[in-house]
Amino acid sequence: MKKVLVVDDDVGIREMLRFMLEKAGFGFLDSADIHEAYWKIMDDPPDIVLLDWMLPGGSGIELLQRLRKDEATQSLPVIMLTAKAHEDNIIQGLECGAHDYVRKPFSHKELLARIRSAVRQKEGAEDRTECRVGDLILEADSRRVTMASKALEIGPTEFKLLQFFMTHPERAFSRTQILDSIWGANVHVQERTVDSHIRRLRRLLEAENAAYSDLIQTVRGTGYRFSPRDLRLSES
Repeated sequence: MKKVLVVDDDVGIREMLRFMLEKAGFGFLDSADIHEAYWKIMDDPPDIVLLDWMLPGGSGIELLQRLRKDEATQSLPVIMLTAKAHEDNIIQGLECGAHDYVRKPFSHKELLARIRSAVRQKEGAEDRTECRVGDLILEADSRRVTMASKALEIGPTEFKLLQFFMTHPERAFSRTQILDSIWGANVHVQERTVDSHIRRLRRLLEAENAAYSDLIQTVRGTGYRFSPRDLRLSES
């Protein structure tokens, strides 16, 4: 049974989610503030967290950032479940490492679908814990990327982008497809956000080895493709 931790200070919402989740076959944990939530995660790790933004004692974003800094919780799926619906809020939540962003009020069916999707993605990533292209290695379990044994400082969104590309080589994806895969379907993030993160990822790879910046190719009229086919390994 997959366990869901709901972090929300509204007891009515917690009880409604308890009923919905238990009916769908999930285990249920809850917390009303970020400090209690953190220790529950450490003591009895859930499979996924539903996290409100505005909470007593600190924001959900603070808890999310703390989880992403801790190696033990870096890959824990977190869905922001909040009434803060401005585009800047959505981008901030996703930038800080949220797997998805659902705005209140929400559809029960849609939320359950997103929870199941996040759990499946985590299980799929665990099945393939290491991706390698030449000297570039991505380790999903430790959220670590190395180039020629040197650890790269990579943000959570760039990590997810690189993992997505490395597990889907030689396929062209539109910006919309990338948005749906990295940020979640129906999350209102502009397509230029994809371009911005891909530029960052290219610069990160280029700083270590210029040949690797060409791994992520622009496909005119479509979007992007990850292609190791022409990588000159002799330059690595």
